[in-house]
Amino acid sequence: MGYLKTAVLMAAMTALFMGVGYLIGGSGGAVIALVVAAGMNAFTWWNSDQMVLRMNNAQPVTPRDRMGLHDLVAQLARNAGLPEPKVYLIDTPQPNAFATGRNPTNAAVAVTSGLMRSLTREELAGVIAHELAHIRNHDTAIMTVTATFAGAISMLANFALFFGGSRERLGLVGTLLMMVLAPLAAALVQMTISRTREYAADKAGAEICDQPLWLAAALEKIAMGAARIDNDAAERNPATAHMFIINPLHGHKRDSLFATHPATENRIAVLRAMAGQSRQAGRAAAQPLSVSRVPKIRKRGTKGPWS
Repeated sequence: MGYLKTAVLMAAMTALFMGVGYLIGGSGGAVIALVVAAGMNAFTWWNSDQMVLRMNNAQPVTPRDRMGLHDLVAQLARNAGLPEPKVYLIDTPQPNAFATGRNPTNAAVAVTSGLMRSLTREELAGVIAHELAHIRNHDTAIMTVTATFAGAISMLANFALFFGGSRERLGLVGTLLMMVLAPLAAALVQMTISRTREYAADKAGAEICDQPLWLAAALEKIAMGAARIDNDAAERNPATAHMFIINPLHGHKRDSLFATHPATENRIAVLRAMAGQSRQAGRAAAQPLSVSRVPKIRKRGTKGPWS
């Protein structure tokens, strides 16, 4: 059902984009809008991973790093049946993480230094499993396309005042309304897709590490940290906010309709229900990722869960 809903919303985004093009330039404008969107999406699809990583000042983590992060990601990728993604570290105190890349073969997982300091080994495994679920579900490509569509719709709507066709069809008031409502509608569709894919990644991530409560505990800590600690790079690039496991922006409160992520308490409740159902069914885990099998991460000059 999640994929069907995503497909319907993607179709709505495409129709909205072509509709704005038609209002600006008639049938020719709709065709031009579609061609421009295809070009923008092709460029973004091929370059999205490096663009997002650069925006967030992510630095590559090499195999056998002293933190053990690369080994942990590699182990969980094997559990998920995925190629080993590239691993990056973002130097910011806010605990958070995201995945990017056009497909599982060209994917990357990035975590913040604040996440490494805040979580236990089990909780970090839950977060990594969530991000790998996004990669396996091809969510990284979907969210890149929707973000590009949303930006293009906003651009077209702002151009409307400079084209006579839209004023003739809608009048000045109608054109102004389109400039406001079209980007708003695009943003709502984008956010709805993002929320849908987050629930799916929570479920799949819990299955990858076979421990829903690890991710539930991590989400609780990340939400508390993200609410009080700034992420300057994300604030400068708010278009990437939907990619993080928890919304990194907190400059102002947002109504749930405009949220890029589901309410954290709802996500935690679903994960706890998954854990309860597993216990009630008496399902034995095939090979759960035990604490002893997760590499211990050491950090220079710090004491905490990983020291």
